[in-house]
Amino acid sequence: MTSRSSLVLEGRKSHEWAKTRMRIIDRIIKDLSTPKALPLEGIRLGICLHITKETSVLVMALKAMGAEIALCSANPLSIQNDIACFLKDQKIRIFATRGESYKQYHDNMLKVIRFKPEIVTDDGAELHLMLHRYWSNNIVAGTEETTSGVTRLKELELGRKLKYPIIAINNARTKFLFDNRYGTGQSTVDGLMRTTSVFLPGKHAIVCGYGWVGKGVASRLRGMGAIVTVTEIDPIRALEAHMEGYEVSHLASACLYGDIFITCTGSYRIIRKEHIDRMKDGVFLCNAGHFDYEIDIDYIRSQDRKPKEIRPNIQQYIVKGKCVYLLASGRVINLVGAEGHPPEVMALSFANQMLSIVYLAKKMGSLETKVYDVPEHIDRRISEYALNSFGIGVDQSNGKSF
Repeated sequence: MTSRSSLVLEGRKSHEWAKTRMRIIDRIIKDLSTPKALPLEGIRLGICLHITKETSVLVMALKAMGAEIALCSANPLSIQNDIACFLKDQKIRIFATRGESYKQYHDNMLKVIRFKPEIVTDDGAELHLMLHRYWSNNIVAGTEETTSGVTRLKELELGRKLKYPIIAINNARTKFLFDNRYGTGQSTVDGLMRTTSVFLPGKHAIVCGYGWVGKGVASRLRGMGAIVTVTEIDPIRALEAHMEGYEVSHLASACLYGDIFITCTGSYRIIRKEHIDRMKDGVFLCNAGHFDYEIDIDYIRSQDRKPKEIRPNIQQYIVKGKCVYLLASGRVINLVGAEGHPPEVMALSFANQMLSIVYLAKKMGSLETKVYDVPEHIDRRISEYALNSFGIGVDQSNGKSF
């Protein structure tokens, strides 16, 4: 059994490694902080993110800028215990243990709420929604990391139920064009490979959804030699996938020949009973969307009450006499089966978080209660930081046009 001190040491090494690949973050701290003033001095932050080495870089940066922090996980199975131990050793209030039950998961969110944060950062909007149920007047504003969470918060806004202003980090171009596409594309294939060691060349991979996540996953699967089919409900996205050279099909047809199915939609029960019953023997089912409801897991479990644990994160179910392999219990394969996004791409997303949190701290109490996009000047500034960190220069306009 690994000792706590060993976990702290492992976590510190992982944190330091990620930090070397996320130099944008240090640059922001340097640019915004002075010996006499820290931009987040005394601000109480409630954070609900995946507990990874990249998140540790963000959390320590926010602490360095003066924030007081309470942290919980956006997913019970994405917690990296070495990182959790490292952050606790750094005096961060952290409420998270890998594999925690649903009750523990929600209790840990309540602990963050009891911390009485002024600004809340979330990934999936679970903490935001809980705050709306247990409203606390000390909440001034928030940020939201991902597509699924922004969708849920937009619904609150449309229903005039939103209780504080929120910046949709996901809507920044320096977030969705890179994190959602390249980050999720690489890390999803990484999670699939680590979990199954499947040989991808020649395999029929079915990508459900062709948004930014689906685009990235389809591209990386094709790059590894898989034969990729895309399923979509949006005709424009379906046309785009077709012109990118993918087979585009109804899921009802694709389920007859697919070897690997990856959901990338954020929608409810994309893969259902009528699809699962028609699949061939030995298929892999996995999810790259935020929540574990894109695959009808209840139906699969109803068919086999005693699945076999083949290896970590692979459960074998017998459905209609055929083997169905459910990966990562239907949760995000890139975080449960691997380590999530690489540090370089998370630097962009977390730079958006940092600068948006500072922006909200400056605007305390002056913003309308609605969902905002990341301010354009922040989006552009992050792209400049990123190019600089990669040693890339760009031309300047001469100011002339026709």
